[in-house]
Amino acid sequence: MTTCTKTVAFAGSLAAALTLIGANAFAAEEAMADKEKCYGISMASHNDCASAGNNSCAGTAKADFEKGAWKYVPKGTCATTQVKLKDGTTRSGSLEPIKG
Repeated sequence: MTTCTKTVAFAGSLAAALTLIGANAFAAEEAMADKEKCYGISMASHNDCASAGNNSCAGTAKADFEKGAWKYVPKGTCATTQVKLKDGTTRSGSLEPIKG
């Protein structure tokens, strides 16, 4: 195989790989279009990500229902999702980190 043939083969392989990566990214983005981030409803270690300095991302929430940790829920359901706190009260999910 000549150097030119190798270069063309490599370029073709690279183009195919980049096409697959782009297609997968688009599919993932499309799958998340019907989801929303809901803060304050995830159990410890079951959050999808975080926003408040005590954890960094998926699965790292240290306590149940952390106000800055979020979980994906079906779009339009966050505000009606309720959790029961340790003190027996209930709290609805929030589309933004819960303050206070």
